[in-house]
Amino acid sequence: MPVLNRIADFSDDMAQWRKHLHSIPELGMQCPKTAAFVAERLREFGVDELHEGIAETGLVAIVNGQAAGPTIGLRADMDGLPIEEATGVPHASVHAGRMHACGHDGHTAMLLGAAKYLCETRNFAGRVALIFQPAEEDGGGAQVMVDEGIMDRFDITQVYALHNAPGVEEGSFYTTPGPIMAAVDEFHIHITGKGGHGAMPHDTCDPVVAACGIAQAIQTIVSRNHYALEDLVVSVTQIHTGTTDNVIPETAYINGTVRTFAPHVQAMVMQRMQAITRGQAESYGVQAELDYQVGYPATINDPARAAFAAEIAGEIAGPDRVVPDAGREMGAEDFAYMLEKRPGAYLFLGQGEGKGLHTAEYEFNDAVAPVGASFFARLVERAQPLHHTT
Repeated sequence: MPVLNRIADFSDDMAQWRKHLHSIPELGMQCPKTAAFVAERLREFGVDELHEGIAETGLVAIVNGQAAGPTIGLRADMDGLPIEEATGVPHASVHAGRMHACGHDGHTAMLLGAAKYLCETRNFAGRVALIFQPAEEDGGGAQVMVDEGIMDRFDITQVYALHNAPGVEEGSFYTTPGPIMAAVDEFHIHITGKGGHGAMPHDTCDPVVAACGIAQAIQTIVSRNHYALEDLVVSVTQIHTGTTDNVIPETAYINGTVRTFAPHVQAMVMQRMQAITRGQAESYGVQAELDYQVGYPATINDPARAAFAAEIAGEIAGPDRVVPDAGREMGAEDFAYMLEKRPGAYLFLGQGEGKGLHTAEYEFNDAVAPVGASFFARLVERAQPLHHTT
């Protein structure tokens, strides 16, 4: 089964919705204009219930089917990124320093397209919970929505989400059973030494040299402290210190990210990072404080639901354009919190050639929106079918 004909009929509408959302990117939990636009469309479609103000600006809309049954959840993220847009498109961001650089405008448009179709046809049993979530990029909006009780409040039994994938064949899908994206933590190391004249380093306790030593030693966690077949990334991404060439500064700052799948690997990294920070500080005669912040957990697909979702993707895109066991990635996604509470699956939808995610020239490919919306719609119809009798 290709793209659903009715969804193809309003593909232009989805493109217009997406372009409008692209022009008004909002950050974190504060997505009021985006939420208002989504709510207006959902009311036009005729959803049976609309619940607003969840996780500040999140929404859950309920569409009832034609018979009793369970509730399936479909999720789209709505927030943008603090990036100055450089696409040059007519619908570019009107907000300086903000843009939809990850395709959440497209994700929202696809779920709206599915919502319109499901409200028109209602060719399923039970209910659909359409989840429009803020703060995926920063703030853990999925966790907040879960903590505010959406899974129990709406009796959601399984939950699914899509993410676009630049550089992957347009309209194709991939996913994997079990872990698909990593847990993400961040670390901050604040170093305090004794500053002084650059010509007299013997009178100082140099935090610059200490920062270099700590950053180098942190890299040995991957190379010497963990089993090579267990995925782990530890990246130092920032070192800030100093103001001029002839002054040894008083302080230095190190920041970075840790990506893991296994809790015991995460625990090992935390322990080693603390030991390295403490030991290196002692060796250089400075003070160093580690602030290790645990972030999103690993995104773990239910194997049976991932296989089912891949089957549905094959009905839309063709089975030869679906990879059901693509393996896992070191990126992170707060949909993990929803998958911790309910079984489900997270899939990627190829959007063809184009600029990468989180870049100033990224642009969602509107041609794939009908594919994603058809996937969501068909997923509902197959997961909760009507049983007709004659």
